[in-house]
Amino acid sequence: MQKYINKLKDFNELVMFEHSIFSLPFIFIAMIVAADGWFGFTLLILGALAAVSARNFAMGLNRFADRDIDALNPRTMSRPNVDGRLDASSILIFIAVNAFAFVGVAYLINSLAFYLSFPILFILGSYSYFKRFSSLAHIVLGMSLGLAPIAGVVAVSAEITAWSVMLSLGVIFWVAGFDLLYSLQDMDFDREKGLHSIPSKYGSDATLKISAFFHMLTVIFWVLFVWVAGLGVFAYTAVALSTFMLGYEHYLVRKDFTKIDRAFFTVNGYLGIAFFILIVLDEVIL
Repeated sequence: MQKYINKLKDFNELVMFEHSIFSLPFIFIAMIVAADGWFGFTLLILGALAAVSARNFAMGLNRFADRDIDALNPRTMSRPNVDGRLDASSILIFIAVNAFAFVGVAYLINSLAFYLSFPILFILGSYSYFKRFSSLAHIVLGMSLGLAPIAGVVAVSAEITAWSVMLSLGVIFWVAGFDLLYSLQDMDFDREKGLHSIPSKYGSDATLKISAFFHMLTVIFWVLFVWVAGLGVFAYTAVALSTFMLGYEHYLVRKDFTKIDRAFFTVNGYLGIAFFILIVLDEVIL
């Protein structure tokens, strides 16, 4: 029994399940706004399963594709895809199971969700290989998480609305911006191994400026989301609080690169949760 528990722990470490906190709030934000309130327990369960299986597929494929890179990077060489705890066959089975699960859940939601599930999987999987030939990998990662709001509104109303596109664009540049900051940790390693990233190509100063610009776009698109969706004061408060938290994130990183983990995990995790809570309040109270 302990053997299986340890294996589950290894898979959890492989995909860092706790990082689902970045995408889950925004799929549920879109579902709440699309439904103008509570969207039901069935969609709650199906939405969570879709988000988790999609992320597991993307992270599993990324770890499988990056085995050779992770084995050389001191920061990642203790990951279970490298140190022997999970072999290639196990990871491939994990990837396939989650891909089928995502498509199956999408089928249960509605026909549009089912048809979109295939290009979504393609986009999610493409990030794993993009950094081998293009510095735009940060944007591709942003697109991967930015699909969450689109998926949320499709699940509820079987359509893609203008406000969901604004919310999605905000998430794309939010994720791309903080991924730029996170990738500063591997700037020298990427240069040495010929991997493509904005930090390795343009340096830390340019990366900080580009990240700040991306986060400025995030705020703009989230303001447009609130305005187009016709939301109220709590939603605008969510954007204002997000602006403050993004500013604090940049302050932490500019002050000390050793604070990157804190900026990446803690600040961005709280941002998503706070945004979600304030949108719920906006729908319930106003």
